Amino acid sequence: MESKKSYMPIKVLISYVALLGLVVTVAWFLYSENVVYNQLENKIALEKTKILRVSKLFSNVYKTESLSRKTIQTNSEKDFKSYLIETDSLKSRIDTLKQIVTTQYQKTLLDSVTYLLSEKTENIRQLKTIKNKAEDEVSVNTAIDEITKMEFKLRKLEIQDFTKNPNDLGSYQRNVLQQYVDYLNQNIPDDSTNTLSKQASDSILANSKKLLSNVKLKAEKKKESLNFEENKLLKNEIAISEQLRKVLRIIEREIIINSIKNNSLKEKSLKKVNEIVTVSAIIGLLLTIVFSIIIVSDYSKSQLYKKQLEIANFKTKNLLKSREQLISTVSHDLKTPLSTIVGYSELLDNSDINTKQSYFIRNIKNSSEYITQLVQDLLDFSQIEAGKITIEKVPFLLPEIIDEVAKSIQTVYKEKNIDLIINVDEKLNAKIVGDPFRLKQILSNIIGNAYKFTEQGFIRISAYLEEEHNFFVITIEDSGIGIEKENQKLVFEEFAQANENIEKKYGGTGLGLSICQKIIFILAGKLNLESTFGKGSKFEITLPLLFDTSMPAEKSVKPLNTILNNLTFIVIDDDTNLLNLTSGVLKQGNHHVLSFNNAIDALEAIENTAFDFIITDIQMPEMDGFLFVKKLKNLPDSLYKNQPIIALTGRSDLDISVYTGAGFTTVIKKPYSPKVLLETILHVLENNSIPSFTNEQIHIKKSSKIYTLKGLKEFLGNDKKALKEVLKSFISSTEENLIFLREAINAKNYSEINSIAHRAMPMFKQIQADEIVEILKNMEEENLESIDLKALFESLETKTGMLFTVLKKEIL
Repeated sequence: MESKKSYMPIKVLISYVALLGLVVTVAWFLYSENVVYNQLENKIALEKTKILRVSKLFSNVYKTESLSRKTIQTNSEKDFKSYLIETDSLKSRIDTLKQIVTTQYQKTLLDSVTYLLSEKTENIRQLKTIKNKAEDEVSVNTAIDEITKMEFKLRKLEIQDFTKNPNDLGSYQRNVLQQYVDYLNQNIPDDSTNTLSKQASDSILANSKKLLSNVKLKAEKKKESLNFEENKLLKNEIAISEQLRKVLRIIEREIIINSIKNNSLKEKSLKKVNEIVTVSAIIGLLLTIVFSIIIVSDYSKSQLYKKQLEIANFKTKNLLKSREQLISTVSHDLKTPLSTIVGYSELLDNSDINTKQSYFIRNIKNSSEYITQLVQDLLDFSQIEAGKITIEKVPFLLPEIIDEVAKSIQTVYKEKNIDLIINVDEKLNAKIVGDPFRLKQILSNIIGNAYKFTEQGFIRISAYLEEEHNFFVITIEDSGIGIEKENQKLVFEEFAQANENIEKKYGGTGLGLSICQKIIFILAGKLNLESTFGKGSKFEITLPLLFDTSMPAEKSVKPLNTILNNLTFIVIDDDTNLLNLTSGVLKQGNHHVLSFNNAIDALEAIENTAFDFIITDIQMPEMDGFLFVKKLKNLPDSLYKNQPIIALTGRSDLDISVYTGAGFTTVIKKPYSPKVLLETILHVLENNSIPSFTNEQIHIKKSSKIYTLKGLKEFLGNDKKALKEVLKSFISSTEENLIFLREAINAKNYSEINSIAHRAMPMFKQIQADEIVEILKNMEEENLESIDLKALFESLETKTGMLFTVLKKEIL
């Protein structure tokens, strides 16, 4: 499936951002319009207040005019005071209105209203004065009438004789009348008779009338003038009132116009808000539809991609599972013959042999151990990739581990002129807690590489504490070929080496450093490289430091032969050669061995056979090791009383707890040496801690071998009977493998061809049948489609036929 990058989250984010931007924009516009709308509302409310106040002003003006007319008509001081009070109140209201009007024009108009009111008040005051003057003439006329009446009376006169209400007269009229009364009284005789001459009386009265007539004449002239002034003032009063109402109407009109204008703006604001809401709703709907279509489309694509990924993931998991199963199967098929080779080599090495035979055995051991290392690298890599690697935390001595690994690898490369220098800080002489097996694995790879790529010079191994004492550091420095700077990262990648010449000259799979780096990472450490091409390399391993605080337990070491004597072992393995090897190792220790190539026969024998130990393979046809243990525990009447059971396996994907949980005492990992087998049995019998998945890993050099049966004879102690049994078993199993191989070739079952070739090769290597080994190696290749398998099989069949003819003579 194509690699496709999904932009769906980005599109969803953009859609949310767009919608959020729309909401923010609309909110800002609505807020702005709301501010304008509120301002208009306030203005309208203010204009309404103005209108109400102007209406009240009109009412007050009308009331003032009414009072002014009443004052003019009655000329009463009380009415005039009421008018003044009302006018002051009206002015106060005008001042209040001035504070809320907004235009200077309106304020000017209100000032003119105040001025007109003041002018009107002054006008009324003048009219009142004129009214008072007009009343003087009435008083004079009244005085003339009274003088006429007095002609008939001669007595002292009083002002009351001439007017009933002298207090109502003006000051001028009252003064004139009083002077007249005084004059009359002065000319009236004092006698009691109060009698004047007719001539005197007539003279007085005539002069009085004449005087009063002059006063009347003047008063009439003055009245005409006052009437003119009064009419003028009345017209002025009317004009002022009209002007006042006109000004107030102008103010009212101004306020109403502003109010209408604000209402219009309010309507526009509301319309604009509606337009904004409508447009934003439409845009939001369109955005939602567009982004929904985009997201739904992307979702559909993502679902399609998801299904494709699930299918790809399923296929990948199946491939990984198949790879894991293949590696497990291949490793089992490899480890079984490797165990045979290593075991027979150790048995031969322990027998009486000459120098040449010792050289052959050493080459056999080195080659088998080299292959073991390659297989182990592949298994470790697969185990790390699957996350199934197990890490132990046990106390160990770091100097011992470093010395053991370095010295063991030094013996392999002793022909090279290389000085080994080991410097370990004294502070690290105490036991630390960690995984010694994984540390050995790391050191074996790096120190082995140092020896491999260094022809002469030195290899310096140093160990010291870090400054903060939380970590310890191991450095491996060599004077070898070094690594180019641009290739230093490449050496840590899987199946990669610094350059092509390295693989051709030095060999290897390119997994060692990659495995080391991954294991160090799992151990919470780090691996650094410093290298100069042509001068050497320096690897620095940094790992967490934890000192062992537990009390050391004293151990009594016993020789193997003190305990391992005359025991009865039941050994089960479907591989006849490995079965014979394990049995041979135990028989050399004077033990009784019952061998079975399948678990079913072993169960039948166990029912009636006493035994001390069971050693069984795990991967077997018909019944595997787990099912065997399960059925063994369920046997009703057997001699099984919880005797120890050791599992033999080439599998690396199962933890020790799986085996112990199934009923096994411990596990021995293939390939194994007789020493490992015997030491494990000793640990079990002594109830000591048992090292699980034991394996020896040493870097060695590959060497060639010469075909011969001599080594096999010596391995079996020149026991002809044993040799015949081994050869018969070998010929029988090979003939069966050839039949299966022919069928697999005809069916083009390449995986089966590989498996049979793997299974058949170990014994041919044991007897050093190099030509047949080369044919089987070709059949192990992955690219079998390009090989003429039928021709290859005919060659294999011919060569094995010739070999078996010779071997059958050996049997006879």
